Amino acid sequence: MQFPFADYRTKFPILKNKIQLSSCSQSAISVEVKEAINTYLKSWETEGMNWGGWMEAVEEAREHFATLINADPADIAVVSSVSHAASAIATSLNYEAYKNKIVLTDMDFPCIGHVWLSQQDRGAEISFIDADDNQIPLEKYETAITNETLLTSVSHVAYYNGFQQDIKEIARIAHSKGSLLFVDAYQSAGNVVIDVKDSDVDFLASGLQKYLLGIPGIAFLYIKKQVAEELKPKVTGWFGQGDPFAFSIKEVTYASGARKFDTGTPAMINGFAAKAGLKQLLDVGMEQVEPYLKELSDFTIQYALEKGLTVKSPLSAEWKGSSTAIYIPNASEMEGAMKQHGIIVSARKDVIRIAPHFYNTKEDIQEAVDLLVRLS
Repeated sequence: MQFPFADYRTKFPILKNKIQLSSCSQSAISVEVKEAINTYLKSWETEGMNWGGWMEAVEEAREHFATLINADPADIAVVSSVSHAASAIATSLNYEAYKNKIVLTDMDFPCIGHVWLSQQDRGAEISFIDADDNQIPLEKYETAITNETLLTSVSHVAYYNGFQQDIKEIARIAHSKGSLLFVDAYQSAGNVVIDVKDSDVDFLASGLQKYLLGIPGIAFLYIKKQVAEELKPKVTGWFGQGDPFAFSIKEVTYASGARKFDTGTPAMINGFAAKAGLKQLLDVGMEQVEPYLKELSDFTIQYALEKGLTVKSPLSAEWKGSSTAIYIPNASEMEGAMKQHGIIVSARKDVIRIAPHFYNTKEDIQEAVDLLVRLS
């Protein structure tokens, strides 16, 4: 496959002078996202206040995210982070003695573990599925999830090494035992096609700063319609009400569906960035992005192995997202050293993660791996 996104690459100014391969932490900023942020600033500067226009931008971002994951906008809540999303769900659940178990994995991002562990004093019993060589066989879910499991929490794509899980099959296993399924899609949304209706997940959350081309401070939470109607948020705010502009202080009247999990005034400037980043992805098309990134993923694995490096990710793109983890004992120091040479990657624990997006090329990856070899 030839590089199909040359025209789009020109829309990311940093790529003229540097190589940014850090989409697992922060994607490159596009001209469109920068212009959207400036539009918000300009409106503030010239109009003083434009709540209607600002809220419209946030609503468009909500709609774009819904389109990206094949959901209805009414099934999407606007939150501040994936931690916020998980906490909002965790605090809305009842941990009954006969059904109080939460199952998650030791490959989840730490904040997800912290959220569920914080519910122990409310009666939750937490258990972790241990990975086998940084992967989790489906058979482990069959064993770990029981009829007493209230909720199973998984990462769609693991932050450490990019291992991609079959969330449709995990949902089937979880639902067969009467368990809900929460999916952290922060490392998958924007590089893997997601269809919440087909996969039948109950909850799915992602922030914007990674593969969704935005900035920190805004995230989206999908909640299956019938599940949302059964939950009562304990974390709420005026935009989680059916009529926020009734300004009624003496009663709580939740909005319907997932919108009841909206809270206070959304981060407007972040909403403008989210709207632009998501629209850009939709314009490019995930049906084009995912296969290209799978090709880059295979290329990264093979080129790193040819250069004598140790790859901690699955050795087939079929089982991973865009990010490829390369073992480097002093990973944090290496990240800094590579940045000094104009190549931006992301370290976690003992790995350097090379995480391209659709605007990257095989030549970008070659330069990054070659530099890693020279500096090792």
